[in-house]
Amino acid sequence: MSSTPTTYSIPNLLTYGRILAVPLIVLCFFIEGKLQSSDFARWTALALFGIASITDFFDGYLARIWQQTSNIGKMLDPIADKLLVASVLLLVAADGTIAGWSIWAAIIILCREILVSGLREYLAGLKVSVPVTRIAKWKTTIQMVAIAFLLAGPAGDKILPYTTEMGIVLLWIAAGITLYTGYDYFRAGLKHMVD
Repeated sequence: MSSTPTTYSIPNLLTYGRILAVPLIVLCFFIEGKLQSSDFARWTALALFGIASITDFFDGYLARIWQQTSNIGKMLDPIADKLLVASVLLLVAADGTIAGWSIWAAIIILCREILVSGLREYLAGLKVSVPVTRIAKWKTTIQMVAIAFLLAGPAGDKILPYTTEMGIVLLWIAAGITLYTGYDYFRAGLKHMVD
């Protein structure tokens, strides 16, 4: 019996699905031909985002317990996460769910993701591994919950008052942790960059 190539393993298929969810979520915001989406479109986008976020946990977990880790999975997993987060933050900024000072929280998160990705790529060239810390995992969780609240946005406010405001508060908390973890990564990699 032939084994399934790791390219098409279940963990990798979950990662591919997370990447494919990005254009579908974006489509929800333009479903009526304009940026201001309907309540139904927002709930659909939230459901897609929720499913995609859950796959973020399961792809890594299943790859480890089934011993199906692969180079393509290691490469695509963080890319899928960043595509998902960046696209939704840009959408909620563009449609006005977050505005003014709140946009700075999104900018902090996006800048940190780009800087840490660059640092990881540079250190990978030096054969130096930078492991994900526990607080970075908490940052990701808070970030995902904040984005879920912001995706619900005005539609969520009709069911649970202050949904958008809770999303903004959580986004600032995630931004604060993002600054700390970004500094932590740079401190860990600084000696290699100086050398």
